Amino acid sequence: MLYLTLLICFITSILVTPLVKKLAIKIGATDKPNQRKVHQKVMPRLGGLAIYISFVVGLLVTRPNDSDALPIIIGSLIIIITGILDDMFELSAKIKLGGQLLAAFVVVLGGVQVEFINLPFGGQLEFGYFSIPLTILWIVGITNAINLIDGLDGLAAGVSSIALITISGMAILKGDVFVVTMGLILLGSTVGFLAYNFHPAKIFMGDTGALFLGYMIAVLSLLGFKNITVISLIVPVIILGVPISDTFFAIIRRIVNKQPLSAPDKSHLHHCLLNLGYSHRQTVLMIYGMSAIFGLAAIIFTLTTMWGSLLVITILLLAVELIVEKIGLVDKNYRPILKMFSPRRYVNVKK
Repeated sequence: MLYLTLLICFITSILVTPLVKKLAIKIGATDKPNQRKVHQKVMPRLGGLAIYISFVVGLLVTRPNDSDALPIIIGSLIIIITGILDDMFELSAKIKLGGQLLAAFVVVLGGVQVEFINLPFGGQLEFGYFSIPLTILWIVGITNAINLIDGLDGLAAGVSSIALITISGMAILKGDVFVVTMGLILLGSTVGFLAYNFHPAKIFMGDTGALFLGYMIAVLSLLGFKNITVISLIVPVIILGVPISDTFFAIIRRIVNKQPLSAPDKSHLHHCLLNLGYSHRQTVLMIYGMSAIFGLAAIIFTLTTMWGSLLVITILLLAVELIVEKIGLVDKNYRPILKMFSPRRYVNVKK
């Protein structure tokens, strides 16, 4: 039944996306090119509405009277409305953040929050009153991480799909039917949209899609891994390694360059790869590959011993740092490890 629903969501998304494209053009929800954008012509956005409609169809088929899903449905509706308004009128950052906070608070009230973690050597760490702000911070953070990576055709949709495959797969291993159901219907809806969004894109998902996917992935990852051990709490961070790393180093980059944290730039992961000479499609596929490696690492992480988990984390952190230095994600002169192993090559010669 689940896999049939996945197929239904996929087909629904395929059929609805062209209709949403026409709607986006009619109401003026379009993305115009500028110095920060990669595309060269006016493109319809609002594609996330097609993903949402397909997702709702999947919910009606699988869980028509499920009260557990109600807070998530309400929260996602708030996110969708926020995204639609932003795609139409380009809302201010404060209003967008307000919508995200409200949506996060709705699911927290519905019982989705990390209340405690089990410590590796016995005992528990209770978060108490901090459980609510920590949960909201996670949801808002991941929502914006997916939004920030939405810079190339098919990038956010593909990275989100890989994350959803990993979350759903691990939920299957744990026997978590609710997360599996939600993950698979969202996956089918996203992949159906990706058929129109992969390079060369016919429609963008816009903030409607990026905020919705980020929000849902954040909530599903909490549902799948809350109230667990310190080690296992790292699993959703690994699964979302690409968008989290890109967001983290964007913050570092702006601090280094003494810019406001909200200041836009053209130095994200996909921009750096394009600057190295990779094509649009090659860049997207390379980031897909990175996301898949993080997903595989998350699965290995959960199946190995504590020392094996620490080894996985060490290798991932080293790999991320080397990639960051190689492509200049923070700054072209930021190369501490590369300079260590090749000091002569990276010495700055002053005239």
